[in-house]
Amino acid sequence: MPENENIVEVKGLSKKFGATEVLHEIDFLIPQGRIYGLIGHNGAGKTTAINALLGLTDYQGSVRVLGLEPYQNRAELMRNVAFISDVASLPRFLKVSQLLDLLEGIHPNFSQSKALELLEGTDIRLGATIKALSKGMLAQLHLAIVMAIDAKLLVLDEPTLGLDITFRKKFYRRLLEDYMNEGRSILITTHQVDEIEFLLSDLIFIREGKIVLDASMQDIARRYIQVSVREEKLNDAKEQKPIYTARVLGQSIMIFDGLPEDEASELGTTAPPSVSDLFVALMEREPAGTGAVQ
Repeated sequence: MPENENIVEVKGLSKKFGATEVLHEIDFLIPQGRIYGLIGHNGAGKTTAINALLGLTDYQGSVRVLGLEPYQNRAELMRNVAFISDVASLPRFLKVSQLLDLLEGIHPNFSQSKALELLEGTDIRLGATIKALSKGMLAQLHLAIVMAIDAKLLVLDEPTLGLDITFRKKFYRRLLEDYMNEGRSILITTHQVDEIEFLLSDLIFIREGKIVLDASMQDIARRYIQVSVREEKLNDAKEQKPIYTARVLGQSIMIFDGLPEDEASELGTTAPPSVSDLFVALMEREPAGTGAVQ
């Protein structure tokens, strides 16, 4: 794949289940070497979008992953795509060694030697059955398997659900340090948005089947600003039309879209909003009807 080519190209993606339309003509791109967070409430359409990328469902619109239409070319596509939906999804009746043998036999880009190298230093025994592993061990095993696949796209759908915070942080840090490179891209959905903020390069917010934000973290930092507003500046701040206002410990917190730093600092103490604060700000707004924020 040529440098800087898009790994994922989605245009006008729609999906209906019966009379219910769960995706409404969404567009987005994922270039090489990027880590995208796909964030939305339950039922927003995240999993349906992922299933379309993975060739697990039909759809309306245009989807290309590594240049292929996923639904008609799933077998070929999955040679270069890895997917984790839940650490509990591994076949629990197998032993660890049997799982590694199975994967080496069915996946052309899986390296058992690489997986064994990644499992060194863990408490996972090759002779242990998967059902006997703790959730933390399952996460370690699942991550080792994924990192042993020479894939160009890794899709993670709530991969650390049910794990404690220690294992969640280890999971993401190892993913960033030992797996990511400029030729690969990662797409993550999760409810623990603050925990993945440190590794994201780009962010997509999806609400009721529509994309309301699609931007790089750098652009977000330049565009949005959070202000702890001084009491005497409340009226001035309101005139600047904040996109979100909350009272926290007796103080007014406002988030602004496009307010220059020097003007914001005159209103109070400024800081970049966290991903979770920005999520609340944009998801609680009334739909503008103008499509995604770019």
